[in-house]
Order: sequence, then C-alpha cells, then structure tokens
Amino acid sequence: MADRRPSVAQRDERCSELRAVAAVGLAAALLATACGDEAASVAAADAERIELPATRAAEASDAISDFGWDLYRALAVDEANVVFSPHSIGVALAMTRVGAGGETAAELDAVLGVESIDTYEESINALDLAFAASARTVELSDGTTADVELDSANALWAQDGFRFEDAFLTALAESHGAGVHLVDYAGENEAARLEINSWVADRTSDRIDELILPGVLSALTRLVLTNAVYFRAPWEHPFEPEATNDGIFTRLDGAQVTVELMATSETFRYGRVGETQAIELPYAGGELSMLLLVPDEGTFGAVSSTMDRQQLETIVESLAPAQVDLALPRFEFTTHAGLVPVLRSLGVSLAFDPDLADFSAMTTEGDLYVSDVVHEAFIAVDEAGTEAAAATAVVMDLNAAPGDTVALTVDRPFLLLLRHGDTNGVLFVGHVVDP
Repeated sequence: MADRRPSVAQRDERCSELRAVAAVGLAAALLATACGDEAASVAAADAERIELPATRAAEASDAISDFGWDLYRALAVDEANVVFSPHSIGVALAMTRVGAGGETAAELDAVLGVESIDTYEESINALDLAFAASARTVELSDGTTADVELDSANALWAQDGFRFEDAFLTALAESHGAGVHLVDYAGENEAARLEINSWVADRTSDRIDELILPGVLSALTRLVLTNAVYFRAPWEHPFEPEATNDGIFTRLDGAQVTVELMATSETFRYGRVGETQAIELPYAGGELSMLLLVPDEGTFGAVSSTMDRQQLETIVESLAPAQVDLALPRFEFTTHAGLVPVLRSLGVSLAFDPDLADFSAMTTEGDLYVSDVVHEAFIAVDEAGTEAAAATAVVMDLNAAPGDTVALTVDRPFLLLLRHGDTNGVLFVGHVVDP
C-alpha cells in the first residue's frame, strides 16, 4: 500500500494532522495539543524506521496472541458483543514500555510477554511491517480487482516545551515510525483532545471518531502515544446478497432473535476440535482471513473461557478443505473499553501509581505515570467483506475431520479472529452473542 502519511508541506498546511487507514490509539497523557510549526512538531524526525523481514515477527506474534486471550477473558464478562485489537493495544503498550524502567518495566514485560525489550521491539516492528505489506490491489476470480486495505500508524503527542529523552524518541521512530507532535495540554487540553481524536478518526475512516472522551486529558497531561490500525477487504468468496434470508439466532440466555443470515456453499478450510467447529473465511488475495469458532450449543462459556494460543493452534492445524454450506449472520458493532482495571487484573500496577511509576527512560524532567488507557474497536461484516478499526490510548500525567459436505449454520454465539496467515498475527479478537 502506498504511504499515506502526509508530506512536510501537507503537514504545514494541515497543522499536525496525519492521514491513515486505521486507528488504534495509545495515549500517554503526558503531552498536549498545540499546532506549532512543522520543524518543531516532529522530534527525532531524522531517525528513519528500520525495515525488517516478516521472519522476525514470530516473537511478537506469539506474545500478542497470548496477551490477546488474556485481554479477551478480562473483557468478555458481560453477555454482550465484544471486539478489540490485541495488536493495537500491544503496540501502544510496547511504546509505553520503551520509556519505562525498574519494576514498572518488569510488570509491563510480564504482561506483554517480553523477554528482551530490544528483540521484542524488533519483532513487533517486523510484524507491523508484515501487516502493512498485505495491503495491495488483488485480482478476483471474476477478473476484476479489489483493494485490500490494512495499515498501522503510530504517533506521539507531547507537551510543547517538556523534554523527552532522545533515546526514547529515537527508539519509537526506528521501531514504530512514530514522530512527536507538539500540543499544549497545560493551556489548551481540549484543543489537544480534538486534534488527537481527529487524527484517530482520519486514520480509521471515521469509524473511531472520539477515542479520548472529555475529561480524560488535563493540564498535567504530558504525552499521548497513538497507534492506528484500519482494515477493509472483500471476501475471496463473496456471499450473494439475494441468498440472504431471515433466520433464528439463539442468544446465551436462550432467547431467540430474528437475524439476517448470509448463505453460501463453497470450499472452505473447516475443522472440528472437541466441542468447537471452525471455519476460515479468506479475504481477497488469501493472505488475511477471518476464523470463526462456533462452540456446540450450551458450550460457549466453557470454550471461550479456556481458549488460548495453544488451543487455537490446534484448531488451525485441524483445518482442511471441505465443501461447506454456510449460513452466517451479518453484524456490525463497536466496543469501547477502559483498560486500566483490565491491566491491573493482569498484573500491571506500578505504571498507574503517581508515586511509584518509573518512566525515567522517557523523561527526567518530571515524574510521569499512566493515568488512563482507553481502547475502541469497530467491526462490520456483510456479504461483500469486512471493515474493522481500532484505537488504544494510554494517557500519562505528571505527578503534584469433515465429510464430503458440511452444513454450518451459525445460529448461536461464536468467536471470531481476524488473522494474518504468514505471521499468524492476530489483528482482532471478539465474539458475537447477539448479532
């Protein structure tokens, strides 16, 4: 995919607005929002992103998958639809981790699955670049072409006049392609909030338009780190709209609702492991896919609460080509979640403590701590394909075996993953309990 980041001239014209396709925002509220000139608005601009091959992505791919299932179990506590991007959250927290020290760094390492921050940063950079390489124009079976859009972008939003360590800024530029945009949290934190939200909205095609809610930023905010991920692609085998009909979907509480069921009969990779049927729906080009995990009736809770990377790998290994008569609901929803309680439950505490947090590798000008972490994700699935976007914000403040034909009707709660085949990277995880 062509680089959508604006030229220096464009940024001069549009202040510090950046363009991209997806939004996952990690906001460390330590910095603020002020336009400023371009020369001053991007720090460490001379540090270029290091290009690494997809073969280096395995460490981050496994770690983010493990972290993603930990997040899923913490987020899927209500009988409601859930979707989030473990990649978005993982990248945002990884950028924050670069600036951490001491026991604060150790806690983040344990939750993220980091053994060495240097090799992890290289691996997550390779994973991010592999995702971006999947974005291209592909030829469909009918001879037409379609665009597969997948982009991940990062930026830092820093308080004008507040000094951050050169090594920290350079590391984020080299491993995450993140420049620093100067804002004024101390004097104009609402203007800063609007500017960051505008960046997120632009990079998510307006699917995430208010990641940071009023009141999240304050005069003590000094930095916001943002990561943006956007995905849009057609199915390799689109559903015919005329085949969509009303059907019955049974929710977790046993209530039945009428939904629109898309239908098709195609050769898909299908498998069954224990109480779970699985089907992989490829997107155009075959590099990316949606994996549906459909537990047998009455087993959704048991399956979803114990799913992890190892079980997922077993399920993926079971997949084999089969003729499948598939019926699948159309769905569209958004999840907005505050992640501080979730991360506390996973073992992160020092980063949120104004007195004990150690972000000395980020700055020595003041004691910073993470005051908030927010995440929002959107997904829409219809006959043509899928659109998904996510945004994470970390806010940091200053302290003072199938048969010949398989019939699969997805008429009950199911799990979904949006996956990258070459790296086994997981972009989105969620479940649908009421389409």
